[in-house]
Amino acid sequence: MVTVVNSKADVLKATQALAVNLNAAKGLQEVMKSNLGPRGTLKMLVGGAGQIKITKDGHVLLGEMQIQHPTASMIARAATAQDDMTGDGTTTSVMFIGELMKLAEVCLAEGLHPRLIAEGFDIAREEMVKFLESFKIPLPNAFNDREKLVCVARTSLRTKIASAIADQMAEVVVDAVRCIKKPEQALDLNMVEVLHMKNKLVTDTRLIKGLVLDHGARHPDMPKRLENCYILTCNVSLEYEKSEVNAGFFYSSAEQRDKLAESERKFTDDKVRKIVELKKKVCTEENKKSFVVINQKGIDPPSLEMLAHEGIIALRRAKRRNMERLPLAVGGNAVNSVDDLDEDDLGFAEVVYEQTLEDDKYTFIEGVKNSFSCTVLIQGSTDHSIAQLKDAVRDGLRAVQNTIEDEAVVPGAGAFELAGHVHLEQFKRTVLGKPRLGVELFGKALLTVPKTLLENSGMDVQEKLLTVVAERERKGTPVGVSIATGDPIDPVMEGIFDNFSVKKSLLGLAPVLAQQLLLVDEVIRAGKSANAGG
Repeated sequence: MVTVVNSKADVLKATQALAVNLNAAKGLQEVMKSNLGPRGTLKMLVGGAGQIKITKDGHVLLGEMQIQHPTASMIARAATAQDDMTGDGTTTSVMFIGELMKLAEVCLAEGLHPRLIAEGFDIAREEMVKFLESFKIPLPNAFNDREKLVCVARTSLRTKIASAIADQMAEVVVDAVRCIKKPEQALDLNMVEVLHMKNKLVTDTRLIKGLVLDHGARHPDMPKRLENCYILTCNVSLEYEKSEVNAGFFYSSAEQRDKLAESERKFTDDKVRKIVELKKKVCTEENKKSFVVINQKGIDPPSLEMLAHEGIIALRRAKRRNMERLPLAVGGNAVNSVDDLDEDDLGFAEVVYEQTLEDDKYTFIEGVKNSFSCTVLIQGSTDHSIAQLKDAVRDGLRAVQNTIEDEAVVPGAGAFELAGHVHLEQFKRTVLGKPRLGVELFGKALLTVPKTLLENSGMDVQEKLLTVVAERERKGTPVGVSIATGDPIDPVMEGIFDNFSVKKSLLGLAPVLAQQLLLVDEVIRAGKSANAGG
């Protein structure tokens, strides 16, 4: 027989190829399964240099784990793509793909062709997308419904961090998103600065309606705290600069040299004097106002000395992202020149103060009016607790953003999956021929979410699941699973809501990838000499 494949390549034929894909999907599902839901367990990842990360966020796990198997890494990439789009649903994605493959294995063993199962999956997916549209709860004015937004954020955060912290953080992320939302404009989550300080406890994490900069004033005589501050945001070099053209200056006496040095300084000093003049003009004895300069470029020691002498706090080399956020937080304009400065260019904050932690300095700008930028200040005693909270805040912010953009939510606690299962049990009767089996498998696979929630809570899975399904069939209203007792609950009454866009992209991604993996009948892994010669 003439072989067209490189002789050193691994070739897996039909049943072998399917078995490899099925095992990869099931293996990854087993790893991720125990993380699902508020009662999920944590995974501890240890890096090559001994760095530790403790997490149960699916996105972090799949990103940090070194997955060798090509099929498993393909599933992981699809699940992380889901997280990149919607900010959640990674673990559910992996489990759903694994469950679809696991259930398909039984039918394939009985000789059913994968193409027919894939057709059934297609029919079921289209039906579920229609069903999701009817199952969602519209929120036409989601932005002003703070209570619902807190419920969505809480549901998302409780699956990532301890529930006591999650409830507190839910309020923080909702207030942060509501703070930065501009009327008639899309939300930009980059306007929320997430800053961490290794200090105090995780429960001390708070929202600051203003900004926290991770550096302080560079002169010992500058005040550490000012109230009623005018803030000048500028991008002007306040340091001595060499001339761009190489020029030589010759002098014959000490006076001439002093004159030369003085005229070189004069250029920079004039800029500083203009800032000082503006300060004297707007800050008087009567109005008790003070002055702060935040500059993106450098400020040299003589300039700092002049500013400190006037009681001005001056920060140099501020980060560019903070320069964009500052005018949004405090008002005023970011200026690129000190000519023609006037009061309209200045922002305002009630208090600016500096806090020192060991060698690090932080500058807090608080009490700003109608701010469109804010800071979530994450505090914690260990690196891994700060990292865990940072990942959770990111997901919480995305959950709130999704709700505002979707203007809809989906009842949580496994309610959508249970309702979908019951709906497909009815719907499969209208499907003719063998694809009906694919529809049936899809319906059963949806149950993996409530099943795993019960399993992770230490309940009797079969008994509780049958009770919940029966409740849904009897009532026809959204029914979820209680992780405390395993009994049926009304998620709307309990305030458990999932994102509509997460469920929608789950239905778009997972079944399609499962179909592709089922239809693979040959896996060819290139040999060492695949590219060698002609």
